[in-house]
Amino acid sequence: MAQDHFDICIIGSGSGNSIIDERFDDRRIALVDRGVGEDLWFGGTCLNVGCIPTKMMVVPATMAAAPEHARRLGVGLHLDGIDFDAIRQRVFGRTNGISRAGLAWRQANENVTVLREAAAFIDERTLQVGRRTITADQFVIAAGSRARMLDAPGLDDPDLAGMIHTSETILRIRQVPDRLVVIGGGVEALEFGHIFTSLGSRVTLVNRSERLLRKVDGEIAQRATELAAERFSVRLNQRLSAVEPAGRGGLLLRFTDPSDTEYRYNADALLIVAGRVPNGDQLAVEKAGVDVDEAGFVVVDEYQRTGRPHIWALGDVCDRHLLKHVANAEARTVQHNLLHPDEPAARPAVPVPQAIFSQPPILTVGASERQLREAGTDHVKVVQPYSTVAYGWALDDETGFVKLLVDPATGRLLGGGVIGPEAPELGQLLVTAMSFDIDVGTMARGQYWAHPELAEVVENALLSAAAECRKATR
Repeated sequence: MAQDHFDICIIGSGSGNSIIDERFDDRRIALVDRGVGEDLWFGGTCLNVGCIPTKMMVVPATMAAAPEHARRLGVGLHLDGIDFDAIRQRVFGRTNGISRAGLAWRQANENVTVLREAAAFIDERTLQVGRRTITADQFVIAAGSRARMLDAPGLDDPDLAGMIHTSETILRIRQVPDRLVVIGGGVEALEFGHIFTSLGSRVTLVNRSERLLRKVDGEIAQRATELAAERFSVRLNQRLSAVEPAGRGGLLLRFTDPSDTEYRYNADALLIVAGRVPNGDQLAVEKAGVDVDEAGFVVVDEYQRTGRPHIWALGDVCDRHLLKHVANAEARTVQHNLLHPDEPAARPAVPVPQAIFSQPPILTVGASERQLREAGTDHVKVVQPYSTVAYGWALDDETGFVKLLVDPATGRLLGGGVIGPEAPELGQLLVTAMSFDIDVGTMARGQYWAHPELAEVVENALLSAAAECRKATR
């Protein structure tokens, strides 16, 4: 068995891979990554089976859904058809090429050894990688997360495996299923519901709880649930109880509600997007003396350091946000701390936004109204509909809105969100205000807002919030 010693061992080729630049040329580095997806792609979840390919699918899906909206505006559009193979070629022609090129480039680095096998710790200084044993002075655990599977009879039936998918396989199928059942109620469920409904599937989304997006502000989540139900079938408070082959092909899916009433759905494909599991358990991190919390996330301090001073962690393996932009920021933190051990930097202590590319899209940031109420935090609320500004009239949008939650004493945003066209772009204005500690009055009146841009709905929300703060503090 080969054994080698390295200055640094990085486990994971997603955000962890971005740590290595020319400043590490004098260090011997092992980059360990088995790969993601059925074909074990290099480059991490986001590039290969996550946010990038799904958003590249969202764009044509949104175009395919345009005729319905256009009719309300007096424009007759007609969808001639969906070339799913061309869509797939466009998406994976790009991401597969980046993955292959990234692997080849990294393998060409003289100071980097790339190891493409599964790994597990033997002790705090030793890692088993396939048949090879390596040691390192420092480790970076950036191994990401994996799709959470459910436990129900039939899910492990090998004869049904080709019809049962997670987010890591569904986008690489060869044809759009006629009937698709999606299990889940979070971000992925809404995004895939939008994609496959727009591309021609009859989608049924089944969620075990009473609402979708349970981690999102209730008012925004409720509107998202209502709008989703207008586009595809939404079934709440139901749990999967069994998966069986259907008599005429496809799947027969059995669900039960809290009263044990059974519901049956026929499907050509089943997509399970019921959350994600951090991959620390697959690395046997406990053998390295690394602590995990009750949900399996590696425990780190503000410097991304575990309880072992020479072992760092970043991204999904340790952070419950499960967001690529968070993983990238944490990678920069680890990078700095590896280069400057005597001047450690903490990860950014700024609000973390989340964009949801459903139809319509959503962005949320900061605290929800429920969180503020439960914490007893004084706040004022403003909900500003798109229909109150001129570009909202142009869009004929009666459903979108901006929601702000503001500290009445300081005028600072505590949380907020946008649901509607261009929500991620509009919502970034809220992120800016929160990150740079700009009060709502200054944010509204400290700049020109080009008229009649859609961003005026944010301006009006900020002005309304400033007025509510004045009322609350009189």
